[in-house]
Amino acid sequence: MTAEVIVDIAHSEVDKIFEYRAIDGVFAGSRVKVPFGGRVVDGFVMRLKEGSDFDSSKLKSILSAVDDVPALNAECLKLVDDVSARYHCPKALVLRLFLPGEMRKGTVRELYKNVALFAKDVQVSPRAKAQAAALGYMKEALRADYTDLCAKFGRGAVFELVKKGALSLEKERVARTPYAAIAAESPEHALTEAQKRAVESICASDKTVQLLHGVTGSGKTEIYLTLIAKTLKEGKSAIFLVPEIALTPQMFKQLRARFGESAAILHSGLSAGEKFDEWWRLRTGEAKIAIGARSAVFAPVENVGVIVMDEEHDQSYVSESSPRYRTDEIARLRAEYNGCKLVLGSATPSVETYLKAREGEYGLLELPERINARPLPEMIVADMRREVRRGNNTPFSAALRDELAECLEKGKQAILFINRRGFAQSVICRECGYVAKCASCDVSLTYHSEENCLKCHYCGAQYHMLSACPECGSVHLSYTGTGTQKIVGELKKLFPSARILRMDNDTTSGKEGHYKILKAFSEREADILVGTQMVAKGHDFPAVTLVGILDADMSLHFSDYRSGERTFQLVTQVAGRSGRAEEPGKVVLQTYDPENYILRFAVNNDYKGFFGHEISLRKATAFPPFAKIVRVMVTAEDDKKALETLKEVWFSLKELYDGRPGEFLFFNKMRAPVKRIQNKFRYQVLMRLKSDKLLPEVYARSVPHTSRDVLVYVEENPNNLS
Repeated sequence: MTAEVIVDIAHSEVDKIFEYRAIDGVFAGSRVKVPFGGRVVDGFVMRLKEGSDFDSSKLKSILSAVDDVPALNAECLKLVDDVSARYHCPKALVLRLFLPGEMRKGTVRELYKNVALFAKDVQVSPRAKAQAAALGYMKEALRADYTDLCAKFGRGAVFELVKKGALSLEKERVARTPYAAIAAESPEHALTEAQKRAVESICASDKTVQLLHGVTGSGKTEIYLTLIAKTLKEGKSAIFLVPEIALTPQMFKQLRARFGESAAILHSGLSAGEKFDEWWRLRTGEAKIAIGARSAVFAPVENVGVIVMDEEHDQSYVSESSPRYRTDEIARLRAEYNGCKLVLGSATPSVETYLKAREGEYGLLELPERINARPLPEMIVADMRREVRRGNNTPFSAALRDELAECLEKGKQAILFINRRGFAQSVICRECGYVAKCASCDVSLTYHSEENCLKCHYCGAQYHMLSACPECGSVHLSYTGTGTQKIVGELKKLFPSARILRMDNDTTSGKEGHYKILKAFSEREADILVGTQMVAKGHDFPAVTLVGILDADMSLHFSDYRSGERTFQLVTQVAGRSGRAEEPGKVVLQTYDPENYILRFAVNNDYKGFFGHEISLRKATAFPPFAKIVRVMVTAEDDKKALETLKEVWFSLKELYDGRPGEFLFFNKMRAPVKRIQNKFRYQVLMRLKSDKLLPEVYARSVPHTSRDVLVYVEENPNNLS
């Protein structure tokens, strides 16, 4: 037998099939060790076949299989081909998406522990009291953890009992279970009539993709769980995707409560051992439900019966490193392969998704009311221009201060949202205008008061806080912009007795950081939760009756065609955290632009009004979904090499432009708005295409210009144009 192998080297020159003689224990999907270029490397067996296209006597042999069970199933192997072709990237790079990184590198394995078993009674010297005590204990217990037994009675005493044959030792596999302390309490709720209709419609529809558009608190999660329960009864598996790691433990808790050990979790916040064990539980079929953020779409489950993608509009579902895939596209490929439904859920669907549903490409189910007809929160718009005129220079409007005081007095909870972490956005010298910037990135540094340091939010570098301006020596430094740390400080002055938690990238960096903060807040250990967009999505806190949106304008005026859409989504999602139980909720929205049409639609919870306005605007200006924005990025540590490569890419693409000018709405080359990130200079060719027709040619004329020193990659409708 001959094995067709892809070697685990992500380079275009070796992105092809290599043939080896197969050995016993190797199957399609197996990870193997193979000789390659004078060294031993890892590879993946894509398929086995009889005979070879080459002289079989010259074929080298596979050295060994890495795992007893093939790591990749038939569906995964098919996906590798599809994803590689769609995103024009080496197959080795795609294959890596299917495995935990530490598993691929061989730095994590199964964990075992020694267990002591009672074998027989023996005579023990009266003077060996520890032996006698250990023997008596084991007669009752029959088995015990060897390390615990040694700690209890002494290693010498236990060793003697083993030597005498009283105890035997054996190895036992240890399951490294993430979030083991999560309580399992989630009774199945009876579906409302609207929820029943939604479940029935999804199951009966002939369309693969279904959009579940329901207002916040309308019961979308219960529909997901019902569909998963139905899938498990049919003997199939399920994939449940959420946009943020912060949401994963909360949803995992519900899945584990409902389905027990059938649920396994996959995300980057787990330890290497936890990821390894959860991945294998899914691969062997011990677990049937994979839940996680974007990367869980590659979970090794077989016979998938339903895929759920909650908060489908969220931009974190788009990968910003190669392969630059869209999660919904991968999920749809898997749904089509398995003949199952892909359910996209959101209170604020992306414009592209809702258009497809309106035009009939996707099924559309709408839940316009909250469960039990609970009212949506009352929206209070605070005009910050008036606050400034009144002399209020604090981050809080009078309305928000009053509502916070009333909320705390009633013993309820509040969430305050500001999408900027740290204390201040930048540090400026009032004498000469110097702005503290990162040495590796072309961006200003953010001041973090708790650590008293400056941080770059692009590369993560930290710097000592300035005591004086390095340009002119002045000590008159001022802070601009407000972040989560500053808000917490101001709150402590206003409400000294209030218990406050902060949730942002700084406070959630540790293991289970998100879970610990959310657990503490849900158990009423704090009165106010201050956070970035981590607090905006999917959370359900019954005691929260007030939400404050401190700077609703922050994302409104970005030079991005989606700025209005993102603002509408963010405001609606954050507002939806309020009043989800019996007590009605309130939202205070602070803005310097209260007449803005986007905010007006958000205040009235009018998604259809927003969509109608936005889709008309996009059509008139020929922006997605009526065109395709494509950016070819060129990055290198050497500015000159980056510029030279940009010219090569530009001239190659200009040939395409000159030959098909009617397909282009815009075409130009320029520096990227952020000129340097992580010591890499950045240039771009930006184009707007009428359709996808030229995309393969754009990739073909761009990506091959990548070299050892210069990276060239293509982005389609990029999330961030900076």
